[in-house]
Amino acid sequence: MKICHLCLNGPYNEGWNYQENILPKYHVREGHTVYQIVTPYMWENNKLVVSKDKRYKNAAGVEIIRCSAKKGILGGIRLNRYPEVMGLLNEIQPDILFIHDVQCLDMTIVAKYLKKHTECTVYADNHSDFSNSARNWISKNILHKILWRAMAKKIEPYVKIFYGVLPARVDFLIDMYKLPVEKCKLLVMGADDELIEENENPKIRRKIREKYKICEDDFLIMTGGKIDAFKTQTILLMEAVQEIIQKNVKLIVFGSVDDNLKSRVNELSDGKKIQYIGWIEAQESYALFAAADLVIFPGRHSVFWEQVVGQGIPMVVKYWEGTTHVDVCGNVKFLYNDSKEEIEEVIGEVLQEDTYKKMKKEAMVASNRFRYSDIAKRSIEA
Repeated sequence: MKICHLCLNGPYNEGWNYQENILPKYHVREGHTVYQIVTPYMWENNKLVVSKDKRYKNAAGVEIIRCSAKKGILGGIRLNRYPEVMGLLNEIQPDILFIHDVQCLDMTIVAKYLKKHTECTVYADNHSDFSNSARNWISKNILHKILWRAMAKKIEPYVKIFYGVLPARVDFLIDMYKLPVEKCKLLVMGADDELIEENENPKIRRKIREKYKICEDDFLIMTGGKIDAFKTQTILLMEAVQEIIQKNVKLIVFGSVDDNLKSRVNELSDGKKIQYIGWIEAQESYALFAAADLVIFPGRHSVFWEQVVGQGIPMVVKYWEGTTHVDVCGNVKFLYNDSKEEIEEVIGEVLQEDTYKKMKKEAMVASNRFRYSDIAKRSIEA
């Protein structure tokens, strides 16, 4: 079958670990012919740039088509249109259309195409919830309640299932866009099977531990992601690990750090018990997590949560309503308060031999559901 992924809600970069990168890859592996229509924009050296590539087949075998953008302003808000969408859909004539996020004015064009091509099976996903969207009056009441709700309603008659990638994002589809409950379902994000299997090799674990002078009998905790004003809880984690008496409990922190927090992060990184190793490429995270005994994310949700579950590693995360899906069967413990004392207490619980063995066993069971080979099949099974 011909599957077309439509990604018009932001920049597109090759090699990133997002759902729109990995789902098409595994649809190709299932034997489908896969196209991906994306915007001309990409990130390069922390700047938004226009890609020089127009149309090409990437390493996964997906034909990437970057369409041109027409910039516009509506009520002071910058909104892009993509004039080539109709022509590209007519050219490809997909059997399945998978829309990544409906927050785009060109849903009106997509609806016109689908009205004439009722044989096309359509799925759409949503990556917005109240923690990352609709956080001010204009965003909530103008963009989402009026504009993006209208776009969702335009395509709703043709969409078989709207997927939220978190339970909270399923609720957002229902509450904010007023879509039918029976059409809204959960499709989790996950981990790339290929990278899981590559980094399960014990040699990778040894290599990472040797690089950072972590002994085999050390209990290694890993955390990663952006450390900024919204994720200062990482500093609480570093302070908690410093307080733990057991000398063999070590922490490695990776990711970018806001300038205002750099001095504190550097101060807490003693190079022995705690190491801050800076920013890494997304794919490197698989090796780092594979070398860990426990992964902790004490702040807001990130795509790393599902990746770690997919890698079969016990995890501690901050409790957020609508994100508890990562706890499949006891593989995860939750933090409820932003406090150093609670983090230290939970780590102490996990260090109990029986507790850790149980978490590790359940983490291996949970991993199967969070592998993209399985998620890709489920995404179009309906």
